[in-house]
Amino acid sequence: MRWSVFVFLICGISSGADFKAGVGRIKITPEEPIWLSGYASRTKPSEGVIHDIWAKALAIEDPKGGRAIIVTTDLIGLPRPVSEVVAARLQKEHGLERARLVLNSSHTHTGPVVRANLATMYNLSPDQQRAVDEYTRDLTDALVSVASAALEDLKPAKIEFGRGTANFAANRRQFTPKGVAFGTHASGPVDHEVPVLRVTAPDGSIRAILFGYACHNTTLTGEFHQISGDYAGFAQADLEQSNPGATAMFLMLCGADQNPNPRSSLELAQQHGATLAAQVKEALNGKLETLKPPIRAAFQNIDLEFAPHTRERFEEELKNTNQFRVRRAQEMLKAYDEGRPIRRIAYPVQAIRFGNSLTLVTLGGEVVVDYVLRTKREFPRENLIVAGYTNDVMCYIPSLRVLKEGGYEADDSMIYYGQPGPFTEDIEETVFKGIYSVMDRVGRKKAK
Repeated sequence: MRWSVFVFLICGISSGADFKAGVGRIKITPEEPIWLSGYASRTKPSEGVIHDIWAKALAIEDPKGGRAIIVTTDLIGLPRPVSEVVAARLQKEHGLERARLVLNSSHTHTGPVVRANLATMYNLSPDQQRAVDEYTRDLTDALVSVASAALEDLKPAKIEFGRGTANFAANRRQFTPKGVAFGTHASGPVDHEVPVLRVTAPDGSIRAILFGYACHNTTLTGEFHQISGDYAGFAQADLEQSNPGATAMFLMLCGADQNPNPRSSLELAQQHGATLAAQVKEALNGKLETLKPPIRAAFQNIDLEFAPHTRERFEEELKNTNQFRVRRAQEMLKAYDEGRPIRRIAYPVQAIRFGNSLTLVTLGGEVVVDYVLRTKREFPRENLIVAGYTNDVMCYIPSLRVLKEGGYEADDSMIYYGQPGPFTEDIEETVFKGIYSVMDRVGRKKAK
C-alpha cells in the first residue's frame, strides 16, 4: 500500500514568534475492502468511502529545542504494539523522547480494524486477517512518516488557545429496571467544552487548527459499511475548506460514555460535524490566549489491577452461547495455560505543558467523562485539555461511580477487548495518582 505524505510549507520571517511549528498529513484510507471496527454486529467488510481518513501531525519546538509532537488519527484506536514501535522509531531517527509524542485516535466506528485492537470482536477469515495485518504494518510506517514530516517542516509560529461549546454529546448510560443500558441519560454528566489551538505563521496565515470534543464518533451506526471519520471527519473537512492551506486536527477527549444525539444517519453525522466546526470557528474569532515556552513533558506507565479471577470462571464461560464470551474465555484460558494470567494492564499517563499557559493531559483507553470533570476540579488554577484514547486503547477506563453502577463501560465491554475485567475499585484513585505525578513533573501550579 502506497501512501503519500503532504507537508505544508509556509515561508516567512520570524516576527517574535515564541515557537516553531511543523505540520504533516498522510491519507490512511485503505485501498481495498477491509473489516471496519467498533460494532460487533457487522457481518461484512467495508463497501466504499464516504470521505478519506487521515493521520495528521503537529510538531512544536520552543526556543531551547524542547519539542512535542501531536499525532491525530481517524481510527478506532492505536494499540500499544503500534504506538510503542512508532515511538521507538521516532526516538531512534529524531531523538524524540517518549514523553513528547502524543498518539490520539478519534475513535471513529467507520474506520478499519487495527491489529490487535478489540481482538475478540471479529472472527476474520485468513484473507480478512491478512488485510488487517498489512494495513496495520503500513499504518505504523505512515505514522512514523507523518511525524517525521512535521519535524522537517518546523518554522516560526504563534500558538494560541481558546474554547468553544458544542451540545450534541449526550450521556448514554440509561438506567432501566434491568440495569444500565445504552440510551440517553438526560441528567448524566457531560463535557461540552471544545478546546481549540490555532497555529499561525508570521504572515498571519493559519497553518493548523487542533480541536477536541468528548463524544463517541458513533453517529454512523453498525449498518454503515463505508469508511469515514464520522462527525469528526466532517468537522475537519469543513474547517480546512474554510481555511485554505490549514490542517484541521481532531483530538478525542474523555467521551467513553457519551454518544452523539441524535444519531444513525449520514445527514446527522454531517450536521454534528458542521455544529462542531462552527463552534471552533467561533472560538477562533473570539479572545485567544497566546501560549508561551518552554515545553515540558512527562510520561509514565502505571499498573491498573483487574478484580481477582480464576481459571474456573473462564472454563465456565467457555460453555456460554455468546460467541464473544467464548472467544474471550479462550484468550483467558490460553493465558492461564502459558502461566501468565492477566491480572493488570500497563496504563499510559502523560502531560505536555506550554509554559504556564496550557497543559495537555493524555490518558490511555476509553476514558469516561468523570475523569475530565474531576481533573478540572482538582487543578482549578490550570488551563487544561484532557484527552483519552491516547497512546494505547486497551479497554474502557471507568470511574469508581461507573464501576459500581455496572453496565457496558464497567464490565461488558471487556469481553470485546479480550480483558478479564472488571477493574478493582481503586482504579480511579490509581489513575489520579498518575495524573498528579506527571502534572508535578511538568511544573503544575500549586494551590495558594
